Formats: sequence, structure tokens, C-alpha cells
Amino acid sequence: MSSDSPLSGWVEEKRSAYLYRVIAEVEKASVRGGLFRELAGEAENQARIWADLAGKSDATLPEYRPDMRTRIVARLVRRYGPRALRTVLAAMKVRGLSIYTQPVLGHPRPVSAEESEARHRGVQSGANLRAAVFGVNDGLISNCSLILGVAGASSGSTVIVLSGVAGLLAGAFSMAAGEYVSMRSQREMFEYQIGLERKELAQYPEEEAEELALIYAARGLPRAEAVELADRLIADPENALDTLAREELGLNPDELGSPWGAAIASFVSFAIGALVPLLPFLVLVRGAALLTSIVTTGVALFGVGAIISLFTGRSAVRDGLRMLAIGAAAGALTYGFGSLLGVGLA
Repeated sequence: MSSDSPLSGWVEEKRSAYLYRVIAEVEKASVRGGLFRELAGEAENQARIWADLAGKSDATLPEYRPDMRTRIVARLVRRYGPRALRTVLAAMKVRGLSIYTQPVLGHPRPVSAEESEARHRGVQSGANLRAAVFGVNDGLISNCSLILGVAGASSGSTVIVLSGVAGLLAGAFSMAAGEYVSMRSQREMFEYQIGLERKELAQYPEEEAEELALIYAARGLPRAEAVELADRLIADPENALDTLAREELGLNPDELGSPWGAAIASFVSFAIGALVPLLPFLVLVRGAALLTSIVTTGVALFGVGAIISLFTGRSAVRDGLRMLAIGAAAGALTYGFGSLLGVGLA
């Protein structure tokens, strides 16, 4: 059926109502349970609007039965909770998920779209820095382990260099492909959900405002103020979709970067890390290269660990030594396995 047909809209709203009731059942001991019960009622109201439109177009509405995907998601929500499944639920048109990601109840609420936007500034740059640091770290540990494993099994520098280059390229392309698919999938989901919100804003803006008011009220805003704020935000066409993405879907548009940009950044950061243990073998003879590779990789691991402390808030020395210990353990194990394999093949 067409995604723009009344029948499609009716099915989506009935599915949402079903999942809202499942979440309300799981959250029955908290204030969130009340929110999702009310959202289920709003979804049923919106389903009736689509049903009326279907009647005008002579479409026949069947009895709603959850499909296999919906039943699987419902079972996962009952087992693991809605917080763990919020990305999946957002993709299935479940609203109100920002209650799991926004400040706790009772915190001051934004009173304008500008305040809501300001609260998210800097998120993208911080996420990029974190991804770059961990990309370098992955390259360091994986390629150092590979090189040491090959060095333990073979005495030939050519074999070590070829293995190191292969490890660098394979790992960098794998990281890039993974980041591209991840970012592309997130963006496609966001674009699809925004398309649904745009359609619903045009079809029933009052009901969308009511959903938004329920979410604000559940997060601690007095009911009258929640209704006033929701009406004001929905009435502003330029900011309404952005607000709905943040507050109903729990999605932050600022976190959705370019898939190609993420892929290139992942490729480069991994390659930089993987080059550190490989570079000595490109410029030095075997004995000196192995020792230099171990030392430079150790220094780099300590440095990466110290940088990671910026995200953990812990001691730079502590995190640096921990990362050095992890890398040393991985390198020692692979060197040992390589030595045993080399003896076995000799």
C-alpha cells in the first residue's frame, strides 16, 4: 500500500498505539507509564482520523493485527525495556522517547526553539573528536598486534611490512564502511521520520501539539504551561519539525553528520594509528625496527589513553597506563601465538 494512503496512516497509528500500550505496561510503576497510556489514546484518535479519510475513499479497513516485526519489538521491549530499544521504537513511529534522553523531571524546560537548539551546540564537534581518538586507538592496537604476531612467526621484514600494510588498509576500509552504513542508516531513519511528522503536521496539527504537551507535562512542566509551549512551538513552521524530532522522537539533528565525512574520518584516523607500529619497518632494519615499533606504539597508546581521560574525567596517567597495559597484553599474546605457529610450521 502507498505510504501516503489513509490505510497506511491508519496502520501506522494503530501500530504506534499497540507499542505505546506495551511500553506503558513495562513502565506502569513510573510517571512514564501514564505518558505512554495517554499517547496510546492520542494515536487511537489519529487512527480514527485516517479511518474517516479511508471511508471517504471507499477503502476497507481490516481488523488491526500486529505484524511479526511489531510483535518481536514488543517482546524485546518487555524483556530489555524501552530505553534500550528507543532507536528501534523511533523508527516504528513511537513518540515521547526524549523522556529517556532529556534532563530528569523537574529541571527547567526550554521556553523557545532557540533555547532548545542552544542546549545541543557543540555535540557534533565533541562526537567527532571522540570518534577520531578511538579510531586512532583501534588502528594502534589492531595493527600492532598483527605485526607482532607476524614478527613472532616470521623473520622476514618483507612479510611483516606486507602484513602491516594489509592490516592498515583492511582495517581502515572496514572502519570506513561501518561508519558509512551506520551514519547513512541513521540519516535515512531521521529523514523518514521527519517526513511522517511533516505529513501529520499538515493533517492534524492540534493532535501533534497535544502529543508534545503530554511529553512536556510528563517531564515536569505544569499542564497549562506545557499546552501553551507546545501550541507556540507547533505554530512556528520553521522550528516545528526540529522541535518534534528532538522532543517526540528523541533525535538530535545536530548529531547527524555526513556519511561520507564520517567514513573518511574513520579511514584516516584508523590509518594514522595503524601506521605508527608499521612505520619503523619501512625505514629501519628488522631488529631495530621491531624494538622501535614496540616503543613508539607504547608511547602512542599512553598518549591516546591520556586523551581519553578528557572524556572520562579520570586521571590522564591512570587512563594512559591502562591503555598501555591493554595494548601490551594484546601484543604479547599475538606475538606468543605467532611464535608458536612459526615453530609449528618450521
